[in-house]
Order: sequence, then structure tokens, then C-alpha cells
Amino acid sequence: MTTLTAIRGARIFDGHDWHGDHTLLLGGDRIRAILPAKETLPATRTVDYDGLLVVPGFIDLQVNGGGGVQFGDRTSAEAIRQIANAHARFGTTRLLPTLITDTREVTEKALEAGRAARAEKVPGFLGLHLEGPHLSHARKGAHDPALIRPMEEPDLDRLLRYRREAGLLMTTVAPESVTLEQIATLAGNDVQVSIGHTDTTAKTALACFEAGARMVTHLFNAMSPLTHREPGLVGAALHDGRVFAGLIADGVHVDPVAMGIALRAKQGPGRIFLVTDAMAPLGTEMSEFQLNGRRIFRKDGRLTLADGTLAGADIDMLSSVRLLVERLRLPLDEALRMASLYPASAARIDGSHGRLAPGYVADFVALTPALDHVATWIDGVLSV
Repeated sequence: MTTLTAIRGARIFDGHDWHGDHTLLLGGDRIRAILPAKETLPATRTVDYDGLLVVPGFIDLQVNGGGGVQFGDRTSAEAIRQIANAHARFGTTRLLPTLITDTREVTEKALEAGRAARAEKVPGFLGLHLEGPHLSHARKGAHDPALIRPMEEPDLDRLLRYRREAGLLMTTVAPESVTLEQIATLAGNDVQVSIGHTDTTAKTALACFEAGARMVTHLFNAMSPLTHREPGLVGAALHDGRVFAGLIADGVHVDPVAMGIALRAKQGPGRIFLVTDAMAPLGTEMSEFQLNGRRIFRKDGRLTLADGTLAGADIDMLSSVRLLVERLRLPLDEALRMASLYPASAARIDGSHGRLAPGYVADFVALTPALDHVATWIDGVLSV
């Protein structure tokens, strides 16, 4: 018999609307209903969240590490579990462990870790994101230029095989290192293609979107900028209403003024969604760590190489939501959608995640009105 749990007393955001004086009813790992609190409920368990907010769990499509673990340095289901646990403390209920540009051997180990995490049903694991190695040297960012290379047939086959065997897969590529035919093949086989780390023109970027790419990786960062005669990838992403774009909202990677301009410009089904681009230090007191054998320094909310190049971000998803509300004056419901509904739509899982609605997976977060974390539930189970 399925255990029914009633979450009572909170103001509930379902992904579209707020519900006061209602109860969230869970049946196992699914949401059964959102009902007026006065209705008699058949619940076998009641949880009181008086005065709190209950919102859809956050979905992060770009997570390099957390809890002291850097994906790539450690490639196992247990490493993924530790990363997911670290992010759950900040409201993230689903994530894509992200491998940055690395060797073929490490890439294969990462894919094996993804298969194992799926088989073991690691809570919070959604799939994998391979950010590289098929990028542009000109926009390498913190990626090791010695490991960047064009996509070859074995690389393409490896990605397609993982997608068939292990589920959701996202990859960031640059037009300098892949062909339109390769993008079309990946997209046609349900690999989610994102354009990033590129000096491409707007014309070429739009051709990539026509070929099947439907996302842009960390908008503004490591890409050709928008200018009045050459709009670049930024211009193409904001112009094409079908395309989703990730945004690192830490106030370091992108100035809040630029964030506001992008949010006002972006219209259509494709929206801007939040990513953390978090590294191993998230949730720890680490002051430095290793990335592809290079030292990364943590100071004042920044992660950098010795030369000052940004190397991922030092922010969690809840802090990103808070920044949008406090510094951009974005309505809370829209900031929450950028952390849940929009990434779910980008990943094409919005039929089961990103909202609180009957039949959806019971992933949600309890917050104070000041947006402090209280509890994270994954698959209808209290995680932290």
C-alpha cells in the first residue's frame, strides 16, 4: 500500500501559481494533488511546514562538482552521489554531473559512472553533461587547450551509445570542432546539444540551431559577444525564440545589468535558466583544488586559475535565486521558474519534473520567506 504524505501549512508554488491554505499530497514518489487545507485527507503521515514556502525542486544542468568532489578527478557512482548530496543542501533535486574537456580515457570513465549511477538510482542523478572536448581554442576558458579536439566518428558513436544505454545526455560543442551533420545526428538521436565555448558568428550559430542544437552553455561566458554588426552567439541565442540558454547568476560571471538585458530580450518557448557551474568546493571550506592538474584558487566568491581566468563558479542554486530576487528585483515566481521549470523544459523532462502537479515526481524544497533552506525532498523522501 502506498504511503500518503500530507505537507501542510506552507504557501505552495506549483511552478505557475501560488496556493495559500492548501496541502500538498504525496503518494510514494509522486505528487497526488494540491488540495484546500480544509478537505479531509486520507494521509497516513503529516508534515507541518507552517509559515514556509514549498516550491519545485531546483534542476541544475551544469554541475562540475561539490562536497569536495570534482567530477573527472573522481568518476564513480559514489562520486556522483556525494556531489548530488552536497547540492541537495541548497535545494537542488536533479542535476547533470558535468565533465569538462578531458582525455578519451577519463571521458569513458565518466560515462561508465553515469551508467552506474543510473543503475543504482542515485537520488538526484538526472544524466550527464559533457562540456567538451569539442570546443574552440579561442574561447577555451579554463579548459585545457591540449585536450580540445574536433569530434571524430568514435566520439560520435560513444555519445550515441551512452544515450541508448543510459538515458539523458547533454553535450556542449563549438561549431569550430563539430559539423552541422554531427549536430543533426546527435539531436536526431535525442542527445541534447548545447553550443558554447565558441567564437562563432550569429549566422553559424543559427545554422547550428536549425541543425538541432537547442541550448547555449553559460550565456555571455566563453563565447563571441553581441555587437551591432556581428551579433555573435549571444545575439543568436537571444534572437532565436526556440533556444534555451543557461546563465551563471553569481554576479561574477555576468554583470547584473547584462542579466537584466538578456531576461528582457529573451522571448518565446526557449527561456533563460539558471546553472551553477559549481566546482568541488561547494558546501566545503576548501580554499583551492585541482582541475586537469592545475591549481584553482577560491577567494571572494571566485574560482580562478593562477592567471585570474575564471574556472567554474562558487555558488549554489538557492543563492542564485536569491541574487535574482535581491539584485535584479525579479519576481520570486519567475526566479523559481528559472531554477526549476525552465531547466526541466530545456532538458525535455517538463512532463515529470519542474512543477508540483498530479503525477509529477515529488521533488520539492521548503524555504523560509527570506529564502533560507529548510528541507529538500527527492522522490517523495526527505533528503536533507
